[in-house]
Amino acid sequence: MIPKSIRLMLVASLVPAALFAQSAKELNINQAIELGIANSKNLKLSQNKIDQAVAQLAVVKDNVLPTANASFIYNHAEIPTSTFTLPGGGSSLQLPKRADAFVGTAAVQELVYGGGKLKYAKESTKLLADVARLNADKSKEEITYAVINTYYSLYKVEQSKKVINQNLESIAAQIKQAQRFFEQGIVTKNDVLRFQLQQANVTLTQMDLESNRKVINYNLDILLGLPEDTEVKIVDPSTGLKTASSLNDYIGLAMANRQELKQLDVQNKVADYNIKTIRANTLPTVGVGANLYYINPSGNFIPPTNQYLMPITIGATVSWNIGNLWTNKNKVSEARIQQSEITLQKDILSDNVKTDINRNYQNYQVSVNKIQVLETSISQATENDKLLASKYKNNVASVIDRIDAETLLYQAKINLEIAKADAGLAYYTLLKSTGKITQ
Repeated sequence: MIPKSIRLMLVASLVPAALFAQSAKELNINQAIELGIANSKNLKLSQNKIDQAVAQLAVVKDNVLPTANASFIYNHAEIPTSTFTLPGGGSSLQLPKRADAFVGTAAVQELVYGGGKLKYAKESTKLLADVARLNADKSKEEITYAVINTYYSLYKVEQSKKVINQNLESIAAQIKQAQRFFEQGIVTKNDVLRFQLQQANVTLTQMDLESNRKVINYNLDILLGLPEDTEVKIVDPSTGLKTASSLNDYIGLAMANRQELKQLDVQNKVADYNIKTIRANTLPTVGVGANLYYINPSGNFIPPTNQYLMPITIGATVSWNIGNLWTNKNKVSEARIQQSEITLQKDILSDNVKTDINRNYQNYQVSVNKIQVLETSISQATENDKLLASKYKNNVASVIDRIDAETLLYQAKINLEIAKADAGLAYYTLLKSTGKITQ
């Protein structure tokens, strides 16, 4: 039977591991993207702007509805002079000491034709809601790319750390071997010190990498909406690099998907409706309405029979600001200039998009080719390391040659891991420039 003290020690040793397990989370890149989108405060702000645009559309739709108002007035008058004599010495009128009256009105107005301005306002507001949605889509793409970029940065640091750890293990073995050779009188103490110095330098690199890892991990936690002490466990995102399509394919995708280009198309339509609205100012407006009046001079809230009036009127109004026929043309010209500016902006942006895609396309091709070159260099560095290890054992090569060969090998390994990550990120960068990063 295990003694109680030992059982307590075992439990105590398991508690930190359990706590660490609770704060660690393994995520592949797609899961990270989903979390980033779900918890993004920027996307929530974008959704709020969409809601505002939709609410504004509802307000504009309400403007089409008829207007109605009603009022009810009570008047009380005190009349100090109750006798009123007509001018010229005529007869006199005897007035009451006080008087009360009730007057009520109710009116309904409906705009039958306003030159189409209400229709154009509704369509323009719909388009502005579309602009808000496109802004949200663009924000989603930016957030997705930010998550991918940070995810790959963490992956690069972790892969570099793995290679560094392998390097330290190899150096530790080299130190033991050098100590043994020194004891046998094969090498000098300087050889041992050289390996120990290399170990110290690599350890410093390891410390810097760990510091960078913590910073990047914290940033990723914030992006994903995770508790700040969560250790994100990376799943290799660089497996199965995709072969790029042709450059023209990506340019075609960008012309169809880039949110900025779509926004300019929508803004061009808004400019069309703006021109139509200005033109509508030259047209007449037609409205109909009905009015109900209630006049009760009896002084009683409920008047006696035949002592109140309730006329009802129905009418139509046609109005036309004729002056707009000659003052409106310059406003139309100004609106057309603004629309042509939008067209020019789209042409400029289209050229910028093409150059952006071409640059990202070439960068991806270079990144993939780098992997092939580095894989070859690792094979060469491995052979060189084995050769120098053998020469050093046989006391043919110096300790500096041995260390240099090993450093070249592990640096090549680090460069390869970084190149793989850079290629993966370059592919996502290419997709981002098409306006649709998740294809």
